[in-house]
Amino acid sequence: MDRRTRLLAAAAITVGRLSEDVLTPLGELFAAHGHTLYLVGGSVRDAVLGRLGTDLDFTTDARPEVVQELMRGWADHLWDTGGLAFGTVSGSKAGQQLEITTFRSDNYDRVSRNPEVTFGDSLEGDLVRRDFTVNAMAVRIGGLGELEFVDPLGGIEDLLAGVLDTPALPQDSFQDDPLRMLRGARFVSQLGFELAPRVREAIVAMAPQIERITAERVHTELDKLIGGDHPTDGIDVMVDTGLAEFVLPEVPAMKLEIDEHHQHKDVYEHSLTVLRQAIDQEQGDPDLVLRWAALLHDIGKPPTKRNEPGGGVSFHHHEVVGAKMVRKRMRALKYPKQFTEDVARLVYLHLRFHGYGKGQWTDSAVRRYVTDADELLPRLHKLVRADCTTRNKRRAATLRATYDDLEVRIDRIREQEDLARVRPDLDGNAIMELLGIQAGPDVGKAWRYLKELRLDRGPMSRDEAEAALLEWWPTVQ
Repeated sequence: MDRRTRLLAAAAITVGRLSEDVLTPLGELFAAHGHTLYLVGGSVRDAVLGRLGTDLDFTTDARPEVVQELMRGWADHLWDTGGLAFGTVSGSKAGQQLEITTFRSDNYDRVSRNPEVTFGDSLEGDLVRRDFTVNAMAVRIGGLGELEFVDPLGGIEDLLAGVLDTPALPQDSFQDDPLRMLRGARFVSQLGFELAPRVREAIVAMAPQIERITAERVHTELDKLIGGDHPTDGIDVMVDTGLAEFVLPEVPAMKLEIDEHHQHKDVYEHSLTVLRQAIDQEQGDPDLVLRWAALLHDIGKPPTKRNEPGGGVSFHHHEVVGAKMVRKRMRALKYPKQFTEDVARLVYLHLRFHGYGKGQWTDSAVRRYVTDADELLPRLHKLVRADCTTRNKRRAATLRATYDDLEVRIDRIREQEDLARVRPDLDGNAIMELLGIQAGPDVGKAWRYLKELRLDRGPMSRDEAEAALLEWWPTVQ
């Protein structure tokens, strides 16, 4: 049995497992009313790859209002996501999320990416308008549990070859919807496939067209890319084709020219290595905050690069500049505020550890490290460890041992103090009562003084905190 036959047999088994609760009754429902139904797109691709999830996509010759009527009373839930105008009815059954879309044969205005929605009358016409051939396979769901694999565009051959090719000419496909170029990079990351040569050439020629796409759609694709199993491959595609220049220009900018004395690493390759090493430390689902921080932690190096006397190179304060650049880029891409701040704070803090030396930090410095990282401390631990990419095995071992020592000190101090709550020993009401002042800026000033004192000295009794505050207060009047 060749690989193609084995994959199709495995896909049939995978799809067959859904038949009793979902596929067979749904196929019989549509057949009873004279309509055809196909499992399609990424659902078929993932079934062939043995990774079918709980989101199932279907296409049918039935019009949306008919689909809605058929689904009503059969599905566990139906909901309106605004897709009805595009021919899509969404619902759930037996724990599966279902999207059923009427055959489409859209026309694009080629200015935005908004299609003029027109319904088609054939499966082949629907499949040829899809992004890649590996997403243009279908399984007909007939009555009585009948399943028929349909692949008019050779998607199974491309899947076997690990190649992403377009059903139509890539230039036409990308002109219709430029987001498909970024989706190509995303599928490289998720599936480990390669772009067909003609697809790569078309992206190189048409990369500026990605600017027609909204920031929200771009950042959704970027998250799927960086959350894939092979994100560095997807990033390489973006950089090598020129797409990154329009969606994430700070990343290709890290391809600094290596000086003749090799006084610094290739920042781009280093960043990809840090991303891979950060991923190696993940447990469970992809940690997008950690992955973004790993990729972007050194984006401040290009604008801070200085050639020093004697042939050296420096990047002073690149973590400060990098954090500002992260905020600017992620705001432009419409990322949520908290997500942006978390990534920026990790970038800002990633160099702090290198001041630890051989353990010279005081307990006060350790408290500040923990307090500044706050809930991001576990991620900061992973980022700092991932950032050790030196080829010098002795130096790498020393860095790991030093960070081990820091973590031991953090645990020891945490046992003695509540580092998760490094707050002043007096609250605002107590400060106002003690100093005889009203609510206002002076209360905040006093609170911050007590917090700094708490970080320096560690836990203080209430009497000690009051005495320190009374001693300090006259000095700032």
